[in-house]
Amino acid sequence: MNDIVAVFQAFPVVLTGTCIVFGLLLGSFLNVVIFRYPIMLFREWESMAKDVLQERGFSLIPPKEPIDKQPEKFNLVVPRSACPKCGHKITAIENIPIISYLFLKGKCRNCKTPISIRYPVIEVITGLTFGLCAYHFGFGYPLLVALLVTAYFISMSFIDIDHQILPDTMTLPLLWLALVIAIFEVYIPLTDALIGAAAGYLCLWSIYWLFKLLTGKEGMGYGDFKLLAAIGALVGWQQLGVVIILSAGVGAIIGGAMIAFQHKDSQTKIPFGPYLAAAGWITFLWGDVILQNYLSLAGLK
Repeated sequence: MNDIVAVFQAFPVVLTGTCIVFGLLLGSFLNVVIFRYPIMLFREWESMAKDVLQERGFSLIPPKEPIDKQPEKFNLVVPRSACPKCGHKITAIENIPIISYLFLKGKCRNCKTPISIRYPVIEVITGLTFGLCAYHFGFGYPLLVALLVTAYFISMSFIDIDHQILPDTMTLPLLWLALVIAIFEVYIPLTDALIGAAAGYLCLWSIYWLFKLLTGKEGMGYGDFKLLAAIGALVGWQQLGVVIILSAGVGAIIGGAMIAFQHKDSQTKIPFGPYLAAAGWITFLWGDVILQNYLSLAGLK
């Protein structure tokens, strides 16, 4: 074990390469999380709703169709991944990140149905971001936490894209993780993390209510508040401005492009979580550099 640590410390390129490969492998699992976890939540919420209604004396009419077409026993491990078209079980050799997709030419081995390009894209994103974390932090506890945070950001972003939800079961553990590591000052002092969490939540909460009072509409969900609170606890209150400006800028550009080129209506709901997560991750790694350069350009330093 000591020899491995010594190699990682002496040869950063080995550490970076290892993290890229690990990221590719984990990205394959994140694809499972992104697809299955929302279904698990929807089932849980449906069950809770039924229990509440039955406790209050309501008689329930069975739905004509289930909320999903997955088997009764369904979690992150069971059943094995399969082609949604023909049901072909994905073998280990067909599940190698990137390589299997290229070997199969992006199609199911059995029925030749096209496989979504998003699967290898998520694997590549995870691999590259893990590699950048390794290059930035080097070997140590800060890197381990950074990899976990990165996996959280990627999972939540794509779940929000698919379903426009940021589950409490993901945002709140991330918030607590950021606060706990701040106790040990892995990245920032605990005081900065606590203020960052409170400021992050209150910032979007205030914008939400101001927008609702002016328009009568909800401009974002409460999950966005909690995500920015977690990011604030991670990067500190001093860098929240960088996160907000980056996320708002990218969101405005992409949202405008969708309206202009995809003929989307201006009332189309666009999930804000992915922009917050991307801005939070960028600030997490390079927030100090971005902030210092901005202050220098503005003549405030």
